[in-house]
Amino acid sequence: MRLPYSPTRRHPRLAELSVPVTVAIDGPSGSGKSTVSRTVAMAFDLAYLDTGAMFRALTWAALDAGTDLSDVGAVAHLARTAPLRQSTDPGSPGVWVGERNVSRAIRESRISAAVSAVATNLDVRGELARRQQEIIAQASATGRGIVAEGRDITTVIAPDAPVRILLTADEEARLRRRQRQTGGQQVSDSTRDEVLRRDRDDSTVSNFTTAADGVTTIDTSDLDLPGSVEAVVQVVLARSGRTPQGAA
Repeated sequence: MRLPYSPTRRHPRLAELSVPVTVAIDGPSGSGKSTVSRTVAMAFDLAYLDTGAMFRALTWAALDAGTDLSDVGAVAHLARTAPLRQSTDPGSPGVWVGERNVSRAIRESRISAAVSAVATNLDVRGELARRQQEIIAQASATGRGIVAEGRDITTVIAPDAPVRILLTADEEARLRRRQRQTGGQQVSDSTRDEVLRRDRDDSTVSNFTTAADGVTTIDTSDLDLPGSVEAVVQVVLARSGRTPQGAA
């Protein structure tokens, strides 16, 4: 997919951010949060963290090791010991388990079908939350700032982020987007099951459909990608105390 902004062409109306800012973006599957978050990170020259990719990488590692995903203790132990690594460059995101690049492998259907078993493990969530908070803190400490997206990001992982956004979309819009990602023309039963089942399963341990206090909701049902990015950009500018260039 061609993104509306590239790492070398920032949003044309952005003012410079004088301090590193953390932007936390939550939302259900298919709301557009991953693509929008990555694009906004490019526009602001911020780091980028896809927390869902971390859960997928751990799921891949568990399956590769032959770990029974229903064994809560074994999966939690793997979460504490697995050599997971992520690139925070929005122009070149990547995920590794040890020395193996699993960026493509974690998007396979077998991972999508299994990841909820890992994501609903409370011990796993606690350990990965710790790792994610370390990445966010490091980005702030280096003076760059970060866009972090995923479940619980606005309430558990980065509840004090100055910019917190919940991206939503109606069910049919979310299903259509996910189907396009897989290259299909019509919403298949497997896509419907994957999206709705994951949201249903994850909702047992995370609230990603209702905005907490201080979180801005953006409905992307009727917005294309540039429109969704622009809506988020305006919230980032407003919440960070900045205004677009040329504004009074």
